[in-house]
Amino acid sequence: MFMIGVVAQFEAAHRLRGEFGPASRLHGHTYRVEVEVSGPQLRDDGTLFDLGQLRAWVDEAVGELDYQDLDALPAFADRNTTAEEVVRFLRDTLMPRLHGQGLRRLTVRVWESPRAYAACDWELS
Repeated sequence: MFMIGVVAQFEAAHRLRGEFGPASRLHGHTYRVEVEVSGPQLRDDGTLFDLGQLRAWVDEAVGELDYQDLDALPAFADRNTTAEEVVRFLRDTLMPRLHGQGLRRLTVRVWESPRAYAACDWELS
């Protein structure tokens, strides 16, 4: 399986609802985002997928979150703004664009600190 990926980051504020100690108060993170796609074969030009296109789509999705209060965004209405929910948002934004591109999987990892992340991967076919 061939894999390519891009990395992005954004700044955002949020607060967690529930019993999360200090994280229940408004605070911010410098989020690091890693997006990887994989597939079984290369295209005729020797690439799995256009890395520049993947970067542009990730940058566009991350741009919607940069310097925002995540709790105020419609995409997170009625959701706890956990790193897992940020992963879900990025998945929901990227998957429609990646379907039909000959790719098999999408993996999204969101770091909210250098020591903590949430991630998941999904089949694209």
